[in-house]
Amino acid sequence: MATDGMIDARRDRLVIFASTLGTAFEWYDFFIYGTLANIVAGHFFPSENPAVSFLIFLGSFGVGFGMRPLGAILFGVLGDRLGRKYTFLVTITLMGVATAAVGLLPTYETIGIAAPILLVLCRVLQGLALGGEYGGAAIYVAEHAPRGRRGFYTSFIQSGVSAGLMLSLSVVLVSNHLVDEQAFAAWGWRIPFLFSLVLLGVSLWVRLKLKESPVFKAMKDRGDVATNPLRESFDSWPKIRRILLALFGLSAGLTVIWYVGQFQSLYFLQSSLRVEDTVARALVGAAAFGAVFGFIFFGWLSDRIGRRKLILSGYVLSLVFLFPLFHWIADAANPGLAAAMERAPVVVSGNDCRYDPFAAKQETACGTILDALSRKGVAYTKVDGAPGAVPVVTIGGRPVDASDADRLEAGLAAAGYDLAKVTPSFGDSVKIFLCLLALGFFSGMTYGPSAAVMVELFPARVRYTSLSVPYHIGTGYFGGFLPFISQYIVVRTGDPFAGFWYTFVVAGLAFLVALIWLPETAGKELE
Repeated sequence: MATDGMIDARRDRLVIFASTLGTAFEWYDFFIYGTLANIVAGHFFPSENPAVSFLIFLGSFGVGFGMRPLGAILFGVLGDRLGRKYTFLVTITLMGVATAAVGLLPTYETIGIAAPILLVLCRVLQGLALGGEYGGAAIYVAEHAPRGRRGFYTSFIQSGVSAGLMLSLSVVLVSNHLVDEQAFAAWGWRIPFLFSLVLLGVSLWVRLKLKESPVFKAMKDRGDVATNPLRESFDSWPKIRRILLALFGLSAGLTVIWYVGQFQSLYFLQSSLRVEDTVARALVGAAAFGAVFGFIFFGWLSDRIGRRKLILSGYVLSLVFLFPLFHWIADAANPGLAAAMERAPVVVSGNDCRYDPFAAKQETACGTILDALSRKGVAYTKVDGAPGAVPVVTIGGRPVDASDADRLEAGLAAAGYDLAKVTPSFGDSVKIFLCLLALGFFSGMTYGPSAAVMVELFPARVRYTSLSVPYHIGTGYFGGFLPFISQYIVVRTGDPFAGFWYTFVVAGLAFLVALIWLPETAGKELE
């Protein structure tokens, strides 16, 4: 069979190109929403507190991820029953239409509450589409690949995820260049969404040239296609155990590492470190471009030394260097702010410091102070005060007047806190880029070989369903809500680094599951 020995270079190049292009396009559509979070949030979820608008927007971002498992079930069943090719033609069309629709939506100012409802509906459609895309593309490529090149071939699909993020950042930067900053904030943000129609046309044109997967065609010729792929995927404990392994040992762990390095880092630079938005996007985009080659290299390497040891090594390196790398990024991105936080830490003491980030007005005086600090993105530490005592704010050990936001801001300025947007020097920008690139390569070690692993774990009859469901639960819930959960932790604790504990815990769990249960699958024949 072609998947085991025969190499058709021309066919294989078209298969890889078409599948990777489509994957990059679908992730572009998905990520453009998050890339423009700081701007679009105010148009659809207006609030007096920008941090609250941002959190609600990130929650709507997570809705798309939350729908991905349902898309995985729907399109997984179709892919196992009707074929790989036609299923991911449908998913890419649905994604393109839903994304372009966001660029045409009226804002909250125009139609009120209907605006965020329509926006969330578009996110639902995007999530459903993406739930069917990745599994179809990965399986389609793997079922064409020679046995000894399966990791290399499918690594291009993995790199398509980074390429999608890189493309979204690039289009935003170009759009920023075409219109001035004020116009971009007012209406120019629509350009990247509408640009997806161009990408949709190109992707459909290329994918229509493809033929059905040889593995599925052989199954269909034998009359061996599953009649109920969803039920068959869960009808025995060995199958369920493989799905749980793919969920907790692979999908959840590799996703949080990828997101923290190439997506959450953007919010960290923009919000916590006050780096100018365009500069932050350029740095993350450059690192995403560099990481693409890491995905391909580690996919290739997994064909030679095995997939298991690379994935485990990627988990270990991510756990060891996660916090040090982001501390190095902070020191390079905004050394003045980093020095101020270390030299003059903000401490809030009070006996009733309840703080609800979503409340229009805080119930207590201490909560009001925390809300003011949150609006400014200032790190703080909470200390229990004496019962009945008035809340006290100290900066560098010296009490300051925090009776209103203006006096608090004056106290911060006097202590050396410069909260204006900054542009790091060239040397510091290089340091940030190298840190982000390191995170991208750690992600490549886990993500690069993972498509091949998951294809090799499951039988052909139910491969689309069995792969897609755990992958999209892991990436949809553990990864999709990472920006929201991490940012919520930061807002509640006042520690800009606290949100990274979520990534650390999930990646640690994935490492333990993979260490105990992940088999070596490199070189396995696909039936």
